[in-house]
Amino acid sequence: MEVTVRIPTPLRTLTGGLDEVRASGATLADAIDDIERKHPGMKERLLDEKGVRRFVNLYVGDEDVRFLKGLETPLKGGDEVTIVPAIAGGLL
Repeated sequence: MEVTVRIPTPLRTLTGGLDEVRASGATLADAIDDIERKHPGMKERLLDEKGVRRFVNLYVGDEDVRFLKGLETPLKGGDEVTIVPAIAGGLL
């Protein structure tokens, strides 16, 4: 399945400035592996030994994958995957 992956500004250095890339795979994990083949370094920014990094949010459509099947979330052609880095800071 080919999906569109929306790339946030901090990760665009890995995609040559592209704000969207195409990826193929039956699951989110497969799509991330495909992105890594095309844009080395992306996978380590998204995942750690436990799965999705704590300060990275991944969505398939409008759904946070943490509330779906995580990296095993199935994908269908035309799905949109969005990478959202968590933002922290500011004054209390």
